[in-house]
Amino acid sequence: MTVTKTKRVLSLSTLFPNAAHPRFGIFVAKSLEALQQETHWDVTLVNPIGLPPITFGRYRALARAAQDGREFGFPVHRPVFRLLPKIGGRLNPRLIARSVLPLVRQLHAENPFDLVDAQFFYPDGPAAMAIASDLDLPLSVKARGADIHFWGARGYGCQALQRTASAAAGVLAVCEALADDMATLGIAREAITIHYTGLDRDLFRPLDHAGLRTRLAATFDLPLREDETLLASVGALIERKGQGLVIQALADLPQARLLLVGKGEDEASLRALAREVGVADRVHFLGSLEPAMLPPILSAADAMVLPSASEGLANAWIEALACGTPLVITDAGGAREVVTAPEAGVIVARNCRAVRDGIRLVTENPRTPQAVAATVDDFSWETNGRRLAAYYDSLLR
Repeated sequence: MTVTKTKRVLSLSTLFPNAAHPRFGIFVAKSLEALQQETHWDVTLVNPIGLPPITFGRYRALARAAQDGREFGFPVHRPVFRLLPKIGGRLNPRLIARSVLPLVRQLHAENPFDLVDAQFFYPDGPAAMAIASDLDLPLSVKARGADIHFWGARGYGCQALQRTASAAAGVLAVCEALADDMATLGIAREAITIHYTGLDRDLFRPLDHAGLRTRLAATFDLPLREDETLLASVGALIERKGQGLVIQALADLPQARLLLVGKGEDEASLRALAREVGVADRVHFLGSLEPAMLPPILSAADAMVLPSASEGLANAWIEALACGTPLVITDAGGAREVVTAPEAGVIVARNCRAVRDGIRLVTENPRTPQAVAATVDDFSWETNGRRLAAYYDSLLR
């Protein structure tokens, strides 16, 4: 069924899938896809690509990916802005706005927008604030986790968050815990609307365990056995996600094997740690995988372990539970809004011993996959899109 489009939103997101990084910001893409397909809102997405003055190394592939197109059912524009790697954080919002403004002025003149939307509080938020002001449109901005915790800990970043929130007609957060954190930074708590993540329910569901590990072993050339404890950890390989704690815990879990899904700057150090503690033969780095590859891994695992230092509300938590796999996670972000029953797993302290004990507690007291999956029955991208449309509508009244 085709939905008549009566409102238009210009959404700005620095994190969005592209040819160089097809998994970057996939949750943004899925949310806006649902909004486009299910509601009266028409989406135009601007995905600014930051490149240094001289393109080198990993930036070469990113430069080639700076192409416009129609993706996820809506137009995607990828203007380039100049950045100074590692040291240009303070400047990025201004550089993004300068790069994007000529494009959005033209788009707005051709077919006016009703709302400007920032998918992250920083650097997207301040840039979108300048764009909304220039087009004389209301602004919405969404907080997801690291954009608040990382930038809010920096003086200039915290000030930028506060200014953006004050200028916005509406503010979203992915969970109640993140909204509380935002309030401690001086953002009005009563102005924040909670907008939980979505879930592809056709893809993420419990799969039959019979023969599943055998198929995974063949696909990834892994020595998987039916009688061992299989752990999965899905997330970028960065210190904040805490995979090092899981690797250390593995030393005291001789019957356990760990599958790490994701890429990141800590891969070399994590491999070295696995060798140091004598578990390298039981730690497997699978890299970044297509979404369709995740349900077999999650369904085959006995637990999904992610001892993060900070989160908003991690999509990996919801996807694991939907596959019938309980969690061992830390009390970060919206963890207590997800682990609301014993079937969902346990919340542990962020240290090696607690992670180890949590893994034992979950794996020695198995739940049925159906009982675990039932804990996230309320999550779907369709629900996410409809709630986003209703929220946008409220900003125009």
